[in-house]
Amino acid sequence: MVASASPLLSDRQRLNWLRLIRTANVGPASFRDLINRFGSAEAALEILPELMISGGASRLPRIPAVSEIEAELELARKAGARFVCIGEPDYPAPLKEIDNPPPVLAVKGDGAVLRMPAISIVGSRNASLTGMKMARMLAAELGRDGYAVVSGLARGIDTAVHQGSLDTGTIGILAGGVDQPYPPENIELCTEIARRGGAIVSEMPFGWQPRAQDFPRRNRLVAGMAMGLVVVEAAQRSGSLISARLAGEMGRLVFAVPGSPLDPRAGGTNGLLKDGAILVTETADITGAIQPMAGSQPSFRASLEEPPDFSAIQPPGDTERDRVVEALGPAPVAIDDIIVHTSLHPAQVFMVLLELDLAGRLERHSGGQVSLLFNAG
Repeated sequence: MVASASPLLSDRQRLNWLRLIRTANVGPASFRDLINRFGSAEAALEILPELMISGGASRLPRIPAVSEIEAELELARKAGARFVCIGEPDYPAPLKEIDNPPPVLAVKGDGAVLRMPAISIVGSRNASLTGMKMARMLAAELGRDGYAVVSGLARGIDTAVHQGSLDTGTIGILAGGVDQPYPPENIELCTEIARRGGAIVSEMPFGWQPRAQDFPRRNRLVAGMAMGLVVVEAAQRSGSLISARLAGEMGRLVFAVPGSPLDPRAGGTNGLLKDGAILVTETADITGAIQPMAGSQPSFRASLEEPPDFSAIQPPGDTERDRVVEALGPAPVAIDDIIVHTSLHPAQVFMVLLELDLAGRLERHSGGQVSLLFNAG
């Protein structure tokens, strides 16, 4: 990861981290590689234009000015929010273990809830009254058992989950900025969560209006912040099933509440049970499976290995860049396969991939695979 458990960043470091992650084409993976290679966000920002040109960028994305980030920091302060960076005490421990975790989170509320063992509960927006009652009951009982309860602040099941765990500690994950709750009818719920010991969390900038493509990113955080994920109601091809798939890929336990075969809102949950999800009819089904993990937290699947030391060998030249680009195509390939195919030093391959990523020419896939974007620029 970018950092292990460590003291708080300085104000200057936090500002530069935000400048770097707010730059177009800088995602969690490239952020990590930049910090590993250049030692700090400040140093990475200085070299960024050169790296983008080396990667073949047709135009250079604008790096946010210091004044822009200072304005965002001030907006956060006025809203009662703050930015937590990976490695700081309030950064959720399970989230650090996923592939390419977000380097910076905006948080409104109590940081203590982010240090509690957590379980996520998600489900249908168009929920039944029975489903809402079940979600509220599970959330309340898990809270009384000492767990923070995570959900995505959507209508239906998510809303019931947060309502059920308001008094014990709930974490709401937003697809937009912390100051842009969605749906609008949950604005008051967000306020109550932050006021009553819970937390509202987002990796998006202040003022960011959520788009359709932002909700899978939110689902990734919902799955990544907890030791297990419970699906109460979900139709086939629903967002809740995306969360369940992500949780399974992260090595989390996946639970599902069974429903009537005649109710389409149970089609997804019943399908999860057929695929091996743990059946839930009461809270003890969840806690019984989670408790062995809680005793040795964090006990999650190890994230991808760190890239090699970039300073260990000469930077790549045009010949090395051409060999890596030729090895890439529209289909995802493993980075290890690129290293073997090109016979280049791993540090050179990682550096070329970083340049392509910053130039907007690389797409990263789960499992550390990458592909080339031919229509970029």
